[in-house]
Amino acid sequence: MRLTRRETLTSTFFVSAALSAKTEFVEVKTAYGRIRGAMGDGVATFKGVPYAGSVSGANRFKPAPPLQPWTGVRDALQFGAPSCQPGQRRNEPPQSEDCLFLNIWTPAPDKRKRPVMFYSHGGGFTTGSAASAYQDASGLARTFDVVVVSTNHRLGLMGYLYMGDLGGEEFASSGNQGLLDICDGLKWVHQNIEAFGGDPDNVMIFGESGGGAKTSCLYAMPSAAPFFNKASIESGPGIRMFPREAAAETTSMALKQLGLERREWRKLLDVPADKLIEVQAALAKAPSSGPLTMTGGRSGIGGNRRPGGFGPVVDGNVLPHHPFDPQAPAISKNKPLIVGYNRDETVFFFQQRRDTSVFHLSEAALKERLAQELGANAGVVFEAYRKSRPEAAPTDLYIAITTARMIGTGAITIAERKYAQHGAPVYMYIFTHESDAIVPGTQHKVGAAHAFEIRYKFYNLSPPSDRESEKTAHNMSEMWSTFARTGRPAAKGQPAWPAYTTGRRATMEIAAQCRVVHDPYRSERSMWERLEL
Repeated sequence: MRLTRRETLTSTFFVSAALSAKTEFVEVKTAYGRIRGAMGDGVATFKGVPYAGSVSGANRFKPAPPLQPWTGVRDALQFGAPSCQPGQRRNEPPQSEDCLFLNIWTPAPDKRKRPVMFYSHGGGFTTGSAASAYQDASGLARTFDVVVVSTNHRLGLMGYLYMGDLGGEEFASSGNQGLLDICDGLKWVHQNIEAFGGDPDNVMIFGESGGGAKTSCLYAMPSAAPFFNKASIESGPGIRMFPREAAAETTSMALKQLGLERREWRKLLDVPADKLIEVQAALAKAPSSGPLTMTGGRSGIGGNRRPGGFGPVVDGNVLPHHPFDPQAPAISKNKPLIVGYNRDETVFFFQQRRDTSVFHLSEAALKERLAQELGANAGVVFEAYRKSRPEAAPTDLYIAITTARMIGTGAITIAERKYAQHGAPVYMYIFTHESDAIVPGTQHKVGAAHAFEIRYKFYNLSPPSDRESEKTAHNMSEMWSTFARTGRPAAKGQPAWPAYTTGRRATMEIAAQCRVVHDPYRSERSMWERLEL
């Protein structure tokens, strides 16, 4: 493939405002052609690097074809297009079906063979991109001498519409194209990352929220297994994914939205992408259809998924079984794992829904909410938390309960099932450093809410930042990069992080001064195990 003059001019137009007069350019030869990135402040950055071929047109809902080589030098100076999704992402190129691009941050494109940290973005399986400012990995790469890679990949209906029952072998993997895209990114890294100063034989996969659930799936996928050595699942314990039956029913619902009969399924290949996203949005309005709208419990994010949502499908091939049910995947038995969550996860979700009533709960209102959500178990749960946290306000009890149900107990389940393999170690954490920012319209602090830790692990705080935040960021990013390098998380000046066992349940609380706690919230954990919600 030869780059046209228009492509070159377009690329120059988009990046001109972002590059300073001091920016230097650096070229790297990949297996597909030369690319040009930007070098500045001790980091070389390559953005919008294609890692597979076109997935639009005749290739919609199919595995990506191989990337075609190009002649000349291709600019890698701006982020690539994000996957089609509801709403346009700010300060990013327009969405596109052809969204298979990756980004690389490296201290230098040399032959140092640094550990590689391969990140999957959040947003469930339906939204997000690798271009979000809080995921900028310049500080992580520069400070801790690692190479960081992130990808865009197909999302939502474009990445997970299951058509295996309609299209046969040609579309057998259609329910997992988003995951297969990430695998293609891992394969590209294995083939090319040495030219960027990375070690293709020392790759850590990690991700937060939906990215954590993606990482859970990759940890269980035969096609991904040869291309990574360790993993971290953060605030997104993907234990169970969509059964084939539920995914097939979702496809029937999508056809009905479009006014198509089952025999007319091939017309899906010709429906404009924006129309398909409208269908996705319509189905998402159904109760309990999305990956973060359902109670997770010990099934993790998504729980027992019902028709109407989009995400990975347990098809018996690409994803042979649920990632961590009934046990941890044998295929990754010897790969070390970090798993954990933020102490106040659900503050984020209540804030996103603008549900300020949550932050003004009386005890009576709390009991009423629990009765609606937990039925006959409401009293048991309330009493367990009231006894465990006698001084907590009703709102704080509700945040703790919903955090446990959505994410916390699922993270513990993953740690337990990984430990039960008696293979590589698993390390458990809770991020406890909190924000003093106030939730708008309330007097309640944001605390250690969902996604709050992302800037910390990327060593990417927005100035001005206080000393406690700086120390927390240094601790977390050093622990993660050390894990990437050695398979054991550690940070200078902080306690040694013991592996998790069901005997001691060692858990690292991450803050400016970290501490190891054995079996935190023990009585609450025991209560959830008895209820098995």
